[in-house]
Amino acid sequence: MHFTRVIKNFVIQGSKIENPEATEDWTSRGKHYSQLDTSLKHEAFMLGTSKAKHEGGGFDLFITTAPIPDLNDKINVFGRVIKGEDAVQEIEEVDTDDHYRPKTPVQINEVTLRHKT
Repeated sequence: MHFTRVIKNFVIQGSKIENPEATEDWTSRGKHYSQLDTSLKHEAFMLGTSKAKHEGGGFDLFITTAPIPDLNDKINVFGRVIKGEDAVQEIEEVDTDDHYRPKTPVQINEVTLRHKT
């Protein structure tokens, strides 16, 4: 997944519009949006997905880089970065254009999801 927006001290956004099946993989292994853990807050290094539905499926992935409580109405937080905060901070430093799009491709190659027991 490529990151489409990198806004320093705010959020990193990636999109996967062409693969609607992936939404369930990223949101707690098939839990419907209404079943996601809503106790998670918008702190730094949180993972979330947009509450808005995309035409034709797909989803957005957000990684917060600072505490952002005003995202409560826009993003379902479903996890946190537990290893790799340094990689998130490196992504946050990439050069972007006036619309916060990275000037060179930045992407996620591998993610491991762990279920909290």
